[in-house]
Amino acid sequence: MRTPLCDLTGVRHPVVQTGMGWVAGPSLVSATARAGGLGILASATMTLPQLADAVREVKERTDNPFGVNLRADASDAEERVDLLIREQVRVASFALAPSQRLIGKLKDSGIVVIPSIGARRHAEKVAAWGADAVLVQGGEGGGHTGSVATTLLLPQVVDAVDIPVIAAGGFFDGRGLAAALCYGAAGVAMGTRFLLTSDSRVPREVQQSYLDASVSDTVVTSQVDGLPHRMLRTALTDAAESRGLLRRLPDALRQAVAFKALTGMSWRQLVTDGLAMRRAQKLPLSRVLLAANTPMLIKSALVDGHPSAGVLPAGQVVGMIDELPSCEELIDRIVTEAARRLSGAGGAWSLST
Repeated sequence: MRTPLCDLTGVRHPVVQTGMGWVAGPSLVSATARAGGLGILASATMTLPQLADAVREVKERTDNPFGVNLRADASDAEERVDLLIREQVRVASFALAPSQRLIGKLKDSGIVVIPSIGARRHAEKVAAWGADAVLVQGGEGGGHTGSVATTLLLPQVVDAVDIPVIAAGGFFDGRGLAAALCYGAAGVAMGTRFLLTSDSRVPREVQQSYLDASVSDTVVTSQVDGLPHRMLRTALTDAAESRGLLRRLPDALRQAVAFKALTGMSWRQLVTDGLAMRRAQKLPLSRVLLAANTPMLIKSALVDGHPSAGVLPAGQVVGMIDELPSCEELIDRIVTEAARRLSGAGGAWSLST
């Protein structure tokens, strides 16, 4: 199954594993790449030296193409771009729209640029700036998300731009890939589905919390970090929604200090990144302080194995997943089923002439 996404990035299958903080490390990314999909390293929770080590580790594990997700508003974004250029990483993805200058710099070095967007106008903007493709996430997706469903957002963007569009939000099997291709997408991207694989480094007891969840067990709240964020409903999310902002700020500041110590960031970098986030997201300062605490809350759940004390980002598809295949098993199964669906086999309809 070859699509423009495969031609653009050099992967065998039009399936993307998204850059999930603390989750998408060298092990998961290389497993995805070896299986023929596009694995994306999450760099926002890595220092620059850690990112360099992670890129080299993936390259040692596989010769297949992979990508790195960058924060366009990070104070060291330029240095991270330079690293990708030196290491000739195939794809640079962005959670926020990068500047036209950064897009041009990456493209001039032969790197494919794929920003994530949540609205048609954003897709039109980055396409005009030279982005090679866009990743469109609908409201069903986990983590920071919008309110428009993928089934509405995807055709809007496909009709608006003439570059490949990758669909995200609500995908977990071959039926979803077939549907996305019929909408005009060039492939699908999945986060929760790859988090729940045997190649994922998320502790098994935490993965079980996801497997036990239903489609109604996620909640979108802005009370944790000031931005709409889809996650599993836990005692922590309930407490965040019931406690006032002022009561939560001391905890957020403590978590921000812990994140600073973990990453080795200076106070200057932390403040600079916070102000950049404030400008990009148009957030009041109090909400920026809340946002600083999110990486540590996610780490507490997904790395340290304390789901009740942290945040568990999750798409609504979590309720449709009940097992932990390898990345190879998952991608092979998705592509095989999508091909069968598109051929008409096993469908509840037929064409007559």
